Amino acid sequence: MSIRTPYLLFLGNAADPLAAKVAQGIRDWRPENCVGQLRLEDCNADLGLTDMSPEQAFAEGAKTMVVGVANRGGVIDASWVTVLVQALEAGLDLAAGLHNKLADVPEVAAAAKRLGRKIHDVRHPTRQYPVAAGSPRPGKRLLAVGTDCSCGKMYTTLAIEKELRDRGIPADFRATGQTGILITGDGVSIDAVASDFISGSVEVHSPANDENHWDIIEGQGSLYHASFAGVSLGLIHGSQPDALVLCHEPTRTHMRGLPDFTLPSLEDCMDANLRAAHLTNKNAKFVGISINTAKLSEAEATAYLAKIEAEFGLPAVDPVRTGVAKIVDNFA
Repeated sequence: MSIRTPYLLFLGNAADPLAAKVAQGIRDWRPENCVGQLRLEDCNADLGLTDMSPEQAFAEGAKTMVVGVANRGGVIDASWVTVLVQALEAGLDLAAGLHNKLADVPEVAAAAKRLGRKIHDVRHPTRQYPVAAGSPRPGKRLLAVGTDCSCGKMYTTLAIEKELRDRGIPADFRATGQTGILITGDGVSIDAVASDFISGSVEVHSPANDENHWDIIEGQGSLYHASFAGVSLGLIHGSQPDALVLCHEPTRTHMRGLPDFTLPSLEDCMDANLRAAHLTNKNAKFVGISINTAKLSEAEATAYLAKIEAEFGLPAVDPVRTGVAKIVDNFA
């Protein structure tokens, strides 16, 4: 992958900050690659970057405009097309991680061809994957799993990779979603892989390695999410995790996008993930719990983390508030 940096982050008409999680992740983990942001009038997200037009961003050195919106269904809104073409005409390439392809939008494809610009649809695999073998392979692997979607799995795994590397322990973050791919430049967008090959794709991107090397694998979805549980299960089987970290956002009243489904208890979710993980690694175990406490006060967050630690006998952290050192201490 050769996506040119730095980026102009396009937030479009994001309904809320969580809908702009792709752009938020890039800004948080690769701030040096972010020149500014572009928002439409009805956008309800703000990264705190300078608002710029494509022309202004190009003048400031931007090379690519990244669609930083992760809307339900991964669709390209018709209201975006004019701005996407404007970015190409200003001198920028385009990159997106949506289910719909930028290259399939006639106006965008025609402008890119006419101007000699590149379009990167990072969610769509460009290679064939094998059916998973399920056989043990050397190296160590940690997988983040969740009680729900969008509850901190990517942030947790990126933080764990950084903590390991800071300690001199060999580790690589393995991206399984569009934001992770845009951050690191490599990986597979699991939800765009045909179901028979999901586990095989994870085996390919987390291959045999040195015995002391850790692959830190980004989780997706939740076994308890009626829309996305299939992706989560295939990811668990293909990653063959030695270590699992449960991610949870405690203020939600229902599964994201599914108001009729309540969140599972942490205990039930951990049991289900362990049963699934034991199919391909009988020694899989939980090594920590990562809590997204963004909507809690400092005092509430401290009390909640202490409660979870006492209840489960595992280190409980918030990767933003507390860092992940306690979890790494428990397995590395």
